Amino acid sequence: MSEQIVKMRGISKDFSGVKALKEVDFNIYQGKIMALLGENGAGKSTLMKILTGVYEKTSGEVYFNGEKVHIKNTKEAQRMGITIIHQELNLLPNLSIGENIFLGREPVNSLGLIEWNRLFGDAKTIMDRLGIVEKPETLVGELSIGKQQMVEIAKALSLNAQVIVMDEPTGALTDKETESLFKVIKELRAEGRSIVYISHRLKEIFEICDDVTIMRDGQFIAEYPVKEMNEDMMIELMVGRKLNEQYPYITSEVGDIQLQVKNLNNPYIHNISFNLRGGEIVGLAGLMGSGRTELARTIYGVLDIESGEVEVQGKKVQIKNPGQAIKHGVAYVSEDRKKNGVVLGLNIKENISLSILQKLSGIFGSILRNKEEEVAIKSIEAMSIKASGINQLVKNLSGGNQQKVSLSKSLMTSPKVLILDEPTRGVDVGAKREIYDIINKFKQSGIGILMISSEIPEILGMSDRVLVMHEGRITGCLEREKANQESIMRLAVGNTEVIL
Repeated sequence: MSEQIVKMRGISKDFSGVKALKEVDFNIYQGKIMALLGENGAGKSTLMKILTGVYEKTSGEVYFNGEKVHIKNTKEAQRMGITIIHQELNLLPNLSIGENIFLGREPVNSLGLIEWNRLFGDAKTIMDRLGIVEKPETLVGELSIGKQQMVEIAKALSLNAQVIVMDEPTGALTDKETESLFKVIKELRAEGRSIVYISHRLKEIFEICDDVTIMRDGQFIAEYPVKEMNEDMMIELMVGRKLNEQYPYITSEVGDIQLQVKNLNNPYIHNISFNLRGGEIVGLAGLMGSGRTELARTIYGVLDIESGEVEVQGKKVQIKNPGQAIKHGVAYVSEDRKKNGVVLGLNIKENISLSILQKLSGIFGSILRNKEEEVAIKSIEAMSIKASGINQLVKNLSGGNQQKVSLSKSLMTSPKVLILDEPTRGVDVGAKREIYDIINKFKQSGIGILMISSEIPEILGMSDRVLVMHEGRITGCLEREKANQESIMRLAVGNTEVIL
């Protein structure tokens, strides 16, 4: 076992009498990558905020390089060489890469003026190490999310950080960007730096991490070398129960065709034809950029149809905007719930009622508050949304509960067709199972469900049929019995020589 660079012992944290952490132990090893796992609300972020000086602990001890330390604030943590890269990147888009890297620590001359040549020169040295090819004068707002992630790592290196905490670093990255990030993380490990890696994507833990610490309900549960674990063990430790079936597939009576798409074309999709029946889940698989989301957004009226037809319940319909889609019985739950699924600044009640305000309005157009509250209460109960009440702000909910609110909002319109785009993205394993159960309820009620997912096991586990896309085209349709990881991947890369 490598030397411990950070040792946290008996860490507790109270917020207004509520115990967020209860005597947690946590280790970080020199030159190793420690995964930190747990459901949303397990206490991972609180523990890391104590380590990086955002919060002060209520009790417990922290040791850094063998010495007991008291980390009062973030500057103190940075001075020691401990920094965090948050899930929501902390960059200023209107400043350059170099300015962001050295923000608040700009090199100045004897007159107190910034030495721009030195700043951009030092920034370029760090950027070269990370393979960032843009000029240091480039505005951060012009970069992709993946490149912005690299700028955050450059900031950490400029601080000479020995411990770097990464919170859900691949959440918004493409596969190629994730590959580049992993390469950099491995290089940092080879230099002797220590990484804390927080992620809900368990396959990444096996690919990149050396050890794993698991938390549940604000408590330390276990620490293991990753090589001694498997996915089922991790999940069971996180949720505190045996998972007999990760994907609770159910059979349901398949009804009439609810959605028929014929020869649909626009710049993003080409000659798309398929149907969707009531009471079935059709999985839509494909690699990043294959056109899955563009197909969903075309059916929903966000993107224009250049040619082709859409039928709902046997009737040809014109859908030129989301309002018309909803009117014709088509609902869409976006892959980006924070941007398009929910309004974070509104409460649960207001979010759920957004799509049916007209139904909740009185004679003079004012909202019937009693009716709105009744609808919201029923939705919270039906969806098992964990909240203090209907007036809790959505931004204060966990990712899984935000997704449940987004689903509730879509279901208020009583759709015949429900399009789910990455329904469990960024959701912890416990909440995933709850969302699968909710999707199955929709299926049993006779709704036709088109489910887009980048997780092939999820597609295989939940779908009755699987459509696969490549470069804007459907390359195959697999019945559940014939679908497997290999056949889906062959079709996803454009190889149509698969037994269908």
